Amino acid sequence: MPEYLTYVWRPVPGKRHAFPFAATKLDPEETATAYCGTEVGAVELHDLDEIAWILEPTCMDCWKHLADNPPTK
Repeated sequence: MPEYLTYVWRPVPGKRHAFPFAATKLDPEETATAYCGTEVGAVELHDLDEIAWILEPTCMDCWKHLADNPPTK
């Protein structure tokens, strides 16, 4: 199990996707790519409304990717 954060879940419009942790460090005008291949503006990964965590469903493609390919160091 990694000793540091390797991915993050973010409720971007449409679904709650998993992104590599490095995506949280992108400039706002850059594009972040989720593990399922969905692309969103990096600005969408910041300043999230708490209600989005409740309302957006989990992307099962991201979930399956992470389940099949667990992060390592």
